[in-house]
Amino acid sequence: MNSQKAFRVIKPEIRVLGIDDGKFTPHTQGSVIVVGVVFRGGYSIDGVMHTTIAIDGLDATEKLTSMINASPHCKQLRLVMLNGITFAGFNVVDIKKLNVATKLPVLALTHEKPDLNGIHEALKNLPNAEERWTMVLEAGEIHEVINKGTKIYVETAGISLADTQKIIALTSSRSSMPEPLRVAHLIASGVSP
Repeated sequence: MNSQKAFRVIKPEIRVLGIDDGKFTPHTQGSVIVVGVVFRGGYSIDGVMHTTIAIDGLDATEKLTSMINASPHCKQLRLVMLNGITFAGFNVVDIKKLNVATKLPVLALTHEKPDLNGIHEALKNLPNAEERWTMVLEAGEIHEVINKGTKIYVETAGISLADTQKIIALTSSRSSMPEPLRVAHLIASGVSP
């Protein structure tokens, strides 16, 4: 079992990696670009990284781990934020494995509360449905957080909910979605074919 990262003090310029995937055509074969943006708090970009993952594949956790651990920014990072736990369709990120493999706390944030019943039904149409469903369930409890007056939903690995709320608030300088994720989304969408 992984332990929670305890932040004695959360510095205003904490290095956070926000990760989102690019555009893709659902129910097709191929790969999708995934972009990571390193932010200092919610105000400045320190770097950008990228990888590709298979549409509806099973390689997201492995590819994200490699991208993070091979990055020149790795030693300065204190936390990873994902735009949800599914990328490129239903390529599910095992946030607990990502936490252990990178030694970094992981947050998976969304504006909409995940519809677990709908996800379970959709996964039945894919190979390795039970493996994917297990990763979804093992992501843990979905917490509702109010940030800048807006509900967002978060699943966590390796960090307390209190520290999660502090970091979300600290990194949300322009909207209710933290800047590392907002900018990762903009870049990933912009470089997608």
